[in-house]
Amino acid sequence: MATTTDDRTAEPVRGGQSVNQQALEAQTALLPYALAVFAVSLPAYVWAGSHAVNAVWMTGTFAIFAAAWGAFYGVVNWLKDPEAAANTEMRGRIHILAALIWALAVAQIAAFSDGAGPAREPLLMTALAASVVIIFFASPWLPSLLIVGPAAAAGPLIALFSRPQDRDLASNAWGAVALAMALALILNRILRRQFALAAEREILIADRAGKVEEARRLAQSKSDLVATLSHEIRNGLTGVAHVLAAAAGRNGRGAPSREQLTAALDAANDLISVLNTTLDSETAEAGRLSVDARPFDVVALLRDLVLLNRPNASAKGLELSLHVAPDLAEASAGAALADAHRARQIIANLIGNAVKFSVRGRVEARVELTAAGRLAVEIADTGPGLAADELERAFEPFHRIERTSAGTSGAGLGLSLARQLARLMGGDLTAHSAVGVGSCFRLELPYDPEATAERVIETAEVAQQPDPAERRTLKVLIAEDDALNAAMLRAVIEQLGHQVVHAVDGRRAFDLAKICDFDLLMIDGRMPNMDGPATIAAMRGLEDGKAGVPIVAVIGGDADEAKECVDAGADAVLRKPVSVAAVARAVADAIAVTRRDSPQARLTA
Repeated sequence: MATTTDDRTAEPVRGGQSVNQQALEAQTALLPYALAVFAVSLPAYVWAGSHAVNAVWMTGTFAIFAAAWGAFYGVVNWLKDPEAAANTEMRGRIHILAALIWALAVAQIAAFSDGAGPAREPLLMTALAASVVIIFFASPWLPSLLIVGPAAAAGPLIALFSRPQDRDLASNAWGAVALAMALALILNRILRRQFALAAEREILIADRAGKVEEARRLAQSKSDLVATLSHEIRNGLTGVAHVLAAAAGRNGRGAPSREQLTAALDAANDLISVLNTTLDSETAEAGRLSVDARPFDVVALLRDLVLLNRPNASAKGLELSLHVAPDLAEASAGAALADAHRARQIIANLIGNAVKFSVRGRVEARVELTAAGRLAVEIADTGPGLAADELERAFEPFHRIERTSAGTSGAGLGLSLARQLARLMGGDLTAHSAVGVGSCFRLELPYDPEATAERVIETAEVAQQPDPAERRTLKVLIAEDDALNAAMLRAVIEQLGHQVVHAVDGRRAFDLAKICDFDLLMIDGRMPNMDGPATIAAMRGLEDGKAGVPIVAVIGGDADEAKECVDAGADAVLRKPVSVAAVARAVADAIAVTRRDSPQARLTA
């Protein structure tokens, strides 16, 4: 969208030229005609001047007139240069200077005419006519009109008023000049109004073009989204459907093998990852994605992710290592200031990509402090590498580099979303790469050397302080109205070794909790008959010690829903879709909060 500057207000005018610029353009368009008028007027002036008594002065006057005409011709040619036309301030000065040259020429002609004897009055009226012509050609631009108009008319009027016998002629001349100025001012006002309307029209056209481009970009984004999701969902669900069909014994097939089940599980996990990334990307694009910046331990997070990805790296023959700068390893305080969940999402994506695209060699994660006092996490690999244009496209939504990503799954949103998240947390994500050498992605985050990272209950810490209540099998009541969500949650909890009782709504869960003893309640936030917050509040109102049972609120991701559940008394909050690790952390957090009598609930992704 074009943007210029209005010289009157120094404010940008979107989509077109300012009023001053248009006035100068109009005046520039009139300059050749002014040049022609003065050229045509020269013979008439020569004829009238030929009757003057001072031939030498007349010759000098003609020379000055010719010099002024030549200078004016040079100005007209200079204004044809695009670079000259782009400098509005310089153009304005040149316009006034060129007009003043003619004003001085007219003043000199008036001085010559005053001593021309019998030809005095005709020559003075000719000079006055020249001043009126100058006023007309200066009318498009107000500063030029106000400066040049009076200067051009001053010489002839002073000469006419200098002799008493010419009072009547001088009065008529004064009236003619005043009328010319008044008409020029009216013309200037009309032109300025037209220029303002033209500028406004250009703004509207530019805004419309911007809206059209935005709509086109949005439509393209939605089209890419639908195409990507259609492809990924079709492939993933097709594989899962074939395995489930084999498991159900359809078409005479035998039971699926472990390899088939593993492939189906990988396809389902890839599909979930694509959906989560796509939803986060669309939320970020709409400006509705928020982060919760708190101090957290990046080194511990990196160790966790390196251990998590090391089996996949080893299976491909890759070495996956972590290097921590000595000043960070030895520091007793200091923490990154960012959203730990989003930072984990970014770094997990970077390490996962490095392992996925590297065929041989090694992947190294490095963490250090920059000279600017920020925390830098680098993920370097010995993969195929990217050219400069490929690296730029890799950060664009829905763009995948065919040379390197052939045969791999993904929506092409990981790096785009990672950069958006990094900048949303006050950091940035950059990269450099070389074809055939490898790539290095660098995440920078704000760092506070005095901050203390929030403590998280680690497995080792629980082992040092064994609690029989945490090691025994728990009896868990889940309240979930959606059958599929209930089945998934039941499967995860049973996988963790606990017993499950299912209630289809909040009212049924509350009735069961009153007559049965449960070690943990997992309550959905939105249910019929009695929603999650109401069920949690009712449970906290029970007697006989049942009010203190640990409660995990299972929500769909709405911040208001999470706050309502926490205010009602939930010990932990678990977001859907659930995973084994997330459920395990939520169960541990809920029991830990209850054991330590802490009213603060934990949020688990």
